[in-house]
Amino acid sequence: MLSDQDRIFTNIYGQHDRSLAGAQMRGHFDGTAGIIAKGRDWIVNEMKASGLRGRGGAGFSTGLKWSFMPKDSDRPAYLVVNADESEPGTCKDREILRHEPFALIEGCLLASFAINAHACYIYIRGEYIREREALQAAIDACYDAGLLGANAAGSGWDFDLYLHHGAGAYICGEETALLESLEGKKGMPRMKPPFPAGAGLYGCPTTVNNVESIAVAPTILRRGASWFSGFGRPNNAGTKLFAISGHVNRPCIVEEEMSIPFRELIDRHCGGIRGGWDNLKGVIPGGSSVPVLPASVMGEAIMDFDWLRAQQSGLGTAAVIVMDQSVDIVKAIWRLSKFYKHESCGQCTPCREGTGWMMRVMERLVAGTADPAEIDMLIEVTKQVEGHTICALGDAAAWPIQGLVRHFRPEIEARLHQGRIAAE
Repeated sequence: MLSDQDRIFTNIYGQHDRSLAGAQMRGHFDGTAGIIAKGRDWIVNEMKASGLRGRGGAGFSTGLKWSFMPKDSDRPAYLVVNADESEPGTCKDREILRHEPFALIEGCLLASFAINAHACYIYIRGEYIREREALQAAIDACYDAGLLGANAAGSGWDFDLYLHHGAGAYICGEETALLESLEGKKGMPRMKPPFPAGAGLYGCPTTVNNVESIAVAPTILRRGASWFSGFGRPNNAGTKLFAISGHVNRPCIVEEEMSIPFRELIDRHCGGIRGGWDNLKGVIPGGSSVPVLPASVMGEAIMDFDWLRAQQSGLGTAAVIVMDQSVDIVKAIWRLSKFYKHESCGQCTPCREGTGWMMRVMERLVAGTADPAEIDMLIEVTKQVEGHTICALGDAAAWPIQGLVRHFRPEIEARLHQGRIAAE
C-alpha cells in the first residue's frame, strides 16, 4: 500500500487550501529554478530513469518522448497538454484540474524547458467548464506571482501558458486531432509520419502529453528518479491515479502504487465488490476502449501495463469499470459500440463504415434476433477495422467487442437461442 508521504497528489479530494499559497505549503514550486538550473539533459535523463510511462493510455516512456524533440531548430517548439479527458469511465485528470492545478502548471514549466519550448497549450475538454475556471484562476495566480511569464519562477526561462477550451469531441483526445482542433480546424487525425516531434502544432516540433504525466514530473524531479522507480514492477514504475466506478461499495479515485493487485485495490479503497466477490461478473480495467475481462481473470489481476496486456486487455487510463452479475454485459458493450460509432470522425472508411456495422450487429445480439453465424462475422469485421485506420479509434471500437466474444460467448449464444424459441 502507498504511504501518505509517498503520495504525489496530496489534495486530490480538494480538502485543503486550493490557493497558490496552499499549494506552496504542500511543496509545489519549491526549488523550481534550481531544477531548471540543472539543465535540459539532466531533466530528460531523470525522467527516463524514473520509468514514467504516459498516463494517457498508450504507456509510452515520457522521458523518451521528450528526448525526441530536436536539440537545435529554427522553428519554435511547443508543449501541448491533453486535458481532453473523454474516454468513458475516465475521470482522473478532472480531479487534478480542479484540485491540483499548480502541480500541472509547474510540470508544464519544467517539461517545456526540457523540450526547449517557451509556450505551452493546455487543451481542455469542452464539457469541463468548472475545471477550466479553476485552472485559469490558478494560471492567473501564477502570472501574478511571477511563476509564469518572463523569467518564470526566477529561472531565467521565459514561459507562457495558454488554456484552450475544446468543443466536446472524443476524437480530439487523439494527439494529432487535438493539434488540428487547436489550430482552428476540424478535429481529424493526421497521417503519421511526420510525428508531432518533427511537425506538430503550426508545423513546429511539439510534444503532446497527458495531464497526469505532466503533473507528476515536478515531484519526480524533486524526489529523484530512483524514488519513483521504486514503486511497481519493472517497466511499470511509479504511482498511478485509479478511477474506480461501477459496482463497488465505495467508487473513488485513488492514488496507489503501480502493480497493486486488483483485489487489494478494491478491498482497501472501495470496500469490496457490491454483493461480495462471488457477485463479480467482469471488469473493464482501463477505460472503455480496452477489452473486458471476466471475474475469473480479475481475481488474480495485477494492475499494470504488462500484466493486463498479457491478458489481451490493458491498463489504459486506469479507469476501472466494475460490473456485477446484474449487468447485461451484451447490452453494456453495445452501448460502447454506439458511443464509438457516434464519435468516429469519418475520415477512414474502415472506421466510418465499420463502427456503424458493428453497432447494428450488436443491436441484434442484444435483441436476440441475430443469426449465430453473425458472432464470427462480427469478430471478422473487428479485425478488418483494427489496425487499418489513421488513429486508434478503430481499435477502440473493435476491442470491447472482441473482449465480449472472447469471454462471454456462451451468454451471447444463450440469448440468441432464447430469441429463436420466442420467435417460433
